[in-house]
Amino acid sequence: MNESRLFLGIGAVGGFFSVALGAFAAHALQNILSPGLLDVFHTGVQYQAIHSLALLAVGLMMERQARPPLRLAGWAFASGILLFSGSLYILATTDISWMGVVTPFGGLAFLLGWGSLTWSLLRN
Repeated sequence: MNESRLFLGIGAVGGFFSVALGAFAAHALQNILSPGLLDVFHTGVQYQAIHSLALLAVGLMMERQARPPLRLAGWAFASGILLFSGSLYILATTDISWMGVVTPFGGLAFLLGWGSLTWSLLRN
């Protein structure tokens, strides 16, 4: 499988799960989590949804021309979803508070992704 198709697949699956997790939080977690932890979970869902769309855009651009900055953007967005959103999901639903240390690394991955995407677009 080439990377453009991989990023398209990760973006589509990420979008699916952002909707599913958002619905799960709204219905199943609303009476279980405190309002603050529910907000943490929703932040993870929001960032996952946004960056899943970004992955779809990167995958579509790579179909036209696979450039190294696009590849970096795709991997950074995918890593950011895992690290940022994943750590927030774990932080909100468990007592594993040290997961909050992981979240900024996901944020840095998102920034790297957006910077790489910008670089690719400016060079084109």
